[in-house]
Amino acid sequence: MVWIDLTGYLRGDVNMKLSTKGKYGLKAIFELALSDGSEPVPLKLIASKQNISDQYLEQIFSVLKKAGLVKSVRGARGGYYLNSSPSDITVGNVLRVLEGDMKLTECQLDEDLCENSDSCATKVVWTKLQKSLEDVVDSITLQDMLDDYNSKSKKLENDITDRLCK
Repeated sequence: MVWIDLTGYLRGDVNMKLSTKGKYGLKAIFELALSDGSEPVPLKLIASKQNISDQYLEQIFSVLKKAGLVKSVRGARGGYYLNSSPSDITVGNVLRVLEGDMKLTECQLDEDLCENSDSCATKVVWTKLQKSLEDVVDSITLQDMLDDYNSKSKKLENDITDRLCK
């Protein structure tokens, strides 16, 4: 479940709370997107690169595989591939599989939790915030993340080259 802690909104400290499963899962599937897809990526390699335990990654990839986002190859040269092009997998796809629905408040999950659900003055705010969050995560693909990552890597590479050539 993706939660945003709004208890301190008057103080200005609104925090989105993703579980480690969501954060690590997105990092791990991004590692698959970074590979060229010519051979499977071993979990041990992803675990090492992202500093995530092998066992936890196995749990995450089990969920991703069951959802059809990744496919696996068994054996000594086994590992995981993306099941679709990076341009076809969104951050929203990954987070929903690993976190469930993105609801900002408990009352969005179950209106019976709130006595004022029918007359709630802030309900429209939470609904609009949720819609905006969903629109953002659904608009960012793994390919977008790759493009951003590659442009930053190129810029860093050019900066280093420029410094060395001076």
